[in-house]
Amino acid sequence: MCKRAVLLTVVIILVVVGLLPVLVMFAKTLVTDGHFSFASYKALFSSGRQWVLLWHTLALSSLTTVLATLIGLPLGILLARTDLPLRRTLAVLFVIPLLIPPYVTAVSWFHILGREGFLSQLLGPAVGARTSGWLFGLPGCVLVLFSTFLPIVILLTMTYLKTVSPHLEEAGKLVGKWPRVLRQITVRLIMPGVLLGAMLVFLLSMGEFGVPTFLRYSVFPVESFTQFSAFYNFEAATAATIPLGVITLGLLAVERIFLRSKTYQLRPAGTDHQFPRIDLGSGRLWLFAIVSVLSFLIVVLPLLALVIESFSLSAFRGAFSRAGDSLVRSLTYAAIGASLLAIVGFFCGYLIHTRSLPLWRGVDSLTIFLFALPSTVIGIGLTTLWNRPSTNLIYATPVIIIFGYLAQYTALTSRITVTSLAQIPPSMEEAAQTAGAAWLRRTGFIIAPLAKRGLIAGWIVGFIFCLRDTGISMMVYPPGHDTFPVRIFTLMANGPPSLIAALCVTLVAATLLPLGILGFAFRQIRSHK
Repeated sequence: MCKRAVLLTVVIILVVVGLLPVLVMFAKTLVTDGHFSFASYKALFSSGRQWVLLWHTLALSSLTTVLATLIGLPLGILLARTDLPLRRTLAVLFVIPLLIPPYVTAVSWFHILGREGFLSQLLGPAVGARTSGWLFGLPGCVLVLFSTFLPIVILLTMTYLKTVSPHLEEAGKLVGKWPRVLRQITVRLIMPGVLLGAMLVFLLSMGEFGVPTFLRYSVFPVESFTQFSAFYNFEAATAATIPLGVITLGLLAVERIFLRSKTYQLRPAGTDHQFPRIDLGSGRLWLFAIVSVLSFLIVVLPLLALVIESFSLSAFRGAFSRAGDSLVRSLTYAAIGASLLAIVGFFCGYLIHTRSLPLWRGVDSLTIFLFALPSTVIGIGLTTLWNRPSTNLIYATPVIIIFGYLAQYTALTSRITVTSLAQIPPSMEEAAQTAGAAWLRRTGFIIAPLAKRGLIAGWIVGFIFCLRDTGISMMVYPPGHDTFPVRIFTLMANGPPSLIAALCVTLVAATLLPLGILGFAFRQIRSHK
């Protein structure tokens, strides 16, 4: 009874903070002047601008997905299975853009390619005008989002490579060389994971509004945010989110039918030393040069541009004086959000893994659906549901921000928990149950300690995504409770470039320093074992 009550409580929390706001928002679009009406949708599809927005949104998402998949798949193989020099260092470098808000990367490229950027200073105003025109539009948005979401394909490729049996590859090597083995065996086996990564890149690119807003490229999330925040037109803002929701549902339906059973659980085929290492031979150095140049161009160069632009004490003094309070709030909210995400995600993952309730599939689909939804959709939904006098205790306080974190990011901690629990033999819990241990006792003293790495990893991932969150926080934060990414975003309109660069560098440092400290601590613990 206790087990069922706890798991049902977690499901109810997800429904209240995630599903219910979206349903209320959708229902509100069907009511005009107190009567059932499709007027909002007629206005949406009768406007030629909406079709332009749809084309822009699909073009941006498609180009980003194609580039990230075509480059991320071979990079994942190179970094996971070859003797490429410094492959672990390069893998860490490629992940960095995913850990920071995408608009920070856009600001970095602005300092390089803008009219007064470094290229303009080196090569002249004519070159700056041309590169600026290229940056502010579809090519610039694709560049930023490609570098941001490329790590998703790389990481999923590296992860799913561990599920391929080494014996299959060794058998393939008896009749062909490594390129043929990779093409006909390895890539085919990991293709469900690669396609999952491509789908996530498409959905995340489709829902991004910070980069298109900064680079002045009109897409549905920007339209929705503008109608909501600038014109207070809830009907137009909500109607503009419907195409995004429909596309998200369609892609998730495809994923459930064709990919869910193949990507549901990760079961490593062996330890790292058991996998055959690909000898690159004479191509080792030039492949290392290509990968190093790529990492420098899309990771190191943008960050270096920010550091150079902010390289003054006055810029950092101004940054802390104008946004120090929001930085403290962000770290606090991120820590609270990560802790709640770790708890809710653990129980959701347990429910999905053990199938303890008949609705486990629905819970799994709900978390993925909410994660894939654009943040503008969730933000408008939360506002629609909670913006009323009787619920001011939630809407007028930072609780509404935490609700947004739980709604959008539970899928991350839930999936990490499922993966961790898949490595624990069921006999461990069964033995405790046979001995008479209650469920809460089994969970607290056996399952959670055995899954502690997954819990810690879930907390870290939750902290990073809460700290970098811009969309939900921008949509729902109460007056006086803006987060650090939101403060930077609002200051970009009229703040001096050096100040904005200093703020961005501070945000990057606030994200990466804790990770570095935790990584060093884990390495020290493992070295003393």
